[in-house]
Parts: sequence; structure tokens; C-alpha cells
Amino acid sequence: MAAEERSMRHSKHQQFTERLSTAASARRAMLEKFQARRTVEDVDDPAVRERRAAQEALRAARETRRAEREAARRVTQERLSAERLARKAADREQRLAQEEQRRAQQAREAAERAEREAALERERRAAREALHWAIVRRDEEA
Repeated sequence: MAAEERSMRHSKHQQFTERLSTAASARRAMLEKFQARRTVEDVDDPAVRERRAAQEALRAARETRRAEREAARRVTQERLSAERLARKAADREQRLAQEEQRRAQQAREAAERAEREAALERERRAAREALHWAIVRRDEEA
């Protein structure tokens, strides 16, 4: 029984190896056939030349379209970059103008505050002076 199993395994292995070998031979034969056909076609067949010329024209057209798309993309990027820079400059100018307005407003408020304080001080001084002269007159009358 062990001898039978060994011979069956050997037989299966041999069949598998044979199938692999046959498949490899078929692949080689197909490759050789394709390569032979290619070399025969390449020689002087006008149809092959036309097909190659058409393929080359398509390739050139594709390359031209790709270059045009790339150029358009670059132009768009440059335009967006310029717009972004212009927006940043406008924002900076706006911030500077707002800062200048804020400073001017603060200066006006400070001037108004100083004017109010000066007026208040003049009123106080006038009130003190009036009180002083009132006391002086009272003392002179008394």
C-alpha cells in the first residue's frame, strides 16, 4: 500500500510537471509568433507605417494638450497668487488706515478731555478767586 501511494504521488507530480512544461512551451511559442509577426510587419508595410504615423500624431496631440493644460494651470496659479498678494496688501492698508483713524480719534478725545479739564480748572480758579475777594470785602467791611 505504501508503494502504491508513492507511485501515485510520483505520477501526480509527474503530471503536474508535465502540464507546467507544456504551458511554458505554449507561452514561448506564442511569444515567438508575436515577435516574428512584428518584425515582418515592421519592414515595409504601408499600413503599419500609417498606423505608426497616426499613433505618433495622437501622441503629439496628447502632449500638446498636456502642455496647454499645464500652461493654463500655471497661469491660474500665478493669477491666484497675484490676487492673494493684492488682497493681503489691501488688508494691510485697511488695517493701517483703521489704526490711523483710531489714533486720530484718541488724539481728539485726549484734546477734548484736556480742554474740559482746563475749563474746569478755570472755573475752580474763578470760584476760589471769587471766594477770596468775597472774604477780603467782608473783612474790609467789617
